[in-house]
Amino acid sequence: MSEVFSSEVFLAYSTYSTIVLLKMLLMGPLTGYFRVTRKAFVSAEDAWAHGATDEESKKKLMRTDPYVERVRRCHQNDLENIVPFVGIGLLYALSGPDLNTAVMHFRIFAASRIFHSIAYLVPLPQPSRGLSWIVGMGVTFSMVYRVLKAGVHL
Repeated sequence: MSEVFSSEVFLAYSTYSTIVLLKMLLMGPLTGYFRVTRKAFVSAEDAWAHGATDEESKKKLMRTDPYVERVRRCHQNDLENIVPFVGIGLLYALSGPDLNTAVMHFRIFAASRIFHSIAYLVPLPQPSRGLSWIVGMGVTFSMVYRVLKAGVHL
């Protein structure tokens, strides 16, 4: 079993999964940064901690901000796409794929997610964000197909 985890495909999977998981992990602090700098909080205790002195000032700080919401939606989209990639990518890596094909899948997915975040946060005009999402989903479904094809023993 140790040869599976030391294979080049598994090491590539580990590398690119770590990259996209790190990117997703950084979205949380980025959301917090924009909440603080734009003074847009969702809970009373955060409003009190960041300058609210009475009910009226608390209400002013407890608001939504379009850019905070943009970062939050980008993070939510990461959760919806990166988590499945990590699970499916693991199964794909363990199914014995060709190294070059596997690395291509992993690189394209990672690049599409990084570009998706840039397109979301800058924001870049559509369809750039939508296309990057489609590319990432296409890679994930390609891996699903290959895992199912490798495992079909009917």
